[in-house]
Amino acid sequence: MTHPFVETESKITIIDKMMSATILHLIPSFITPNHITAFRFGSLPFVIYFLSTGQFKLGLVAFVIAALSDAIDGAMARTRDQVTEWGKMYDPVADKMLIGTVAAIAVSKFLGKELAFAIILLEVVIMVYAFYRRRFLGADISAKKVGKIKMVLQSLGVGFLLLYMAWPVPILLPISAYILYASILFALLSLFVYRSI
Repeated sequence: MTHPFVETESKITIIDKMMSATILHLIPSFITPNHITAFRFGSLPFVIYFLSTGQFKLGLVAFVIAALSDAIDGAMARTRDQVTEWGKMYDPVADKMLIGTVAAIAVSKFLGKELAFAIILLEVVIMVYAFYRRRFLGADISAKKVGKIKMVLQSLGVGFLLLYMAWPVPILLPISAYILYASILFALLSLFVYRSI
């Protein structure tokens, strides 16, 4: 029986097809999804530097580019049939490091240490549990639908927060908080999904 929140990484979505017909055409064939994932790892020091030095507009730009690279490498892997074990393992690690970095620097300062701690703790628990399932149970740890929703919510929540930091419009802060709280619910749900498959 298929779990309603399970979706393997190899299933091509409508968004994948749209990206393949537009953005992915601009990316040369010698660039692989793993290169994009490695780029996301490499973008982390820039995100950290810009946010730590108060260059919030540049921090927002760096984060948006890094977050978009997550959508690009996944769509590229599926549409170009380049899904790899390395990508399955390290793509989510790059995502978690990106979100965890911003949570530690920005969420803790503007939305509270408790929310930042909850986000980081759940990301660590999910990553460790996924590693355990892969290493000791031989389970598939491809991205699931609920995990993708969680990542989208996290990226949106962080995006609104960084917008507030760059241009302090008051309404942006509660919007960011509500979205990030919703992402925590999906993070908890993702743990349930991993346990039930």
